[in-house]
Amino acid sequence: MFDNTDDIPPLLAGAPSTTEFKKLRKRIVRGVREAIEQYGMVERGARWLVALSGGKDSYTLLAALTELKWRGLLPVELLAVNLDQGQPGFPATVLPAFLEKMGVPHRIEYQDTYSIVTDKVPQGRTYCALCSRLRRGHLYRIAREEGCSALVLGHHRDDILETFFLNLFHGSRLATMPPKLVNEEGDLFVYRPLAHVAEDDCARFASAMSYPIIPCDLCGSQDGLQRQQIKAMLDEWERRSPGRRQKMFKALSNTRPSHLLDPALFDFAGLTRGDAGSGDV
Repeated sequence: MFDNTDDIPPLLAGAPSTTEFKKLRKRIVRGVREAIEQYGMVERGARWLVALSGGKDSYTLLAALTELKWRGLLPVELLAVNLDQGQPGFPATVLPAFLEKMGVPHRIEYQDTYSIVTDKVPQGRTYCALCSRLRRGHLYRIAREEGCSALVLGHHRDDILETFFLNLFHGSRLATMPPKLVNEEGDLFVYRPLAHVAEDDCARFASAMSYPIIPCDLCGSQDGLQRQQIKAMLDEWERRSPGRRQKMFKALSNTRPSHLLDPALFDFAGLTRGDAGSGDV
């Protein structure tokens, strides 16, 4: 897998030697590298706080960043962080033990946001919005305390697509998770280097590497989530027309403001018959 070198980081060691897995790994690492370069994420000498939930996506993110750094292609310092949110039954020892064994610099933070969410959210409403806000606030704080310039999250291509449709169907706006943004306070970047990586690839990679997956039982315990409905819709579209997800994702970076309806993006009122370039649909 790594050309028989002897200094492989423990996080990357023991990978399958099959051609199929090698192609999968290269596709993921290439996608992460492309996103980092395309969206200008690297500040040389920076320190990144990599959020690790224990799910397939964050493991894949950490592994891909570790490989790029190991190969000398990512000149930043990585610090993994897990926020233990106090969910009943959460296996609190799994991630610390894993990260210690893998030799990954890390910080484990305990904050009981679970009790706040279950107390504040009315019965029948979903927890995701409040849970996400509380979690993000703590991660920003930790990033500042650790001298990090960026918080790095494990959202992948499918998360970005699902968020687009959630905003379209329920928010009446064309928006999604950007690969790079600045927080409201203006002091931290938020990066999503898995923006070009498919969820299925993350699942296959994490499974093949036998990483200890920890499910999110807080959200998973709720039925009827809007995101689950969107995911089911996209799954059906993909089943009927393989490759549909990737085409829709490409469309998000191929917009034509003159062919939408937002006068804040295109000066429709100032358009004259002598102007060229808007073209026919």
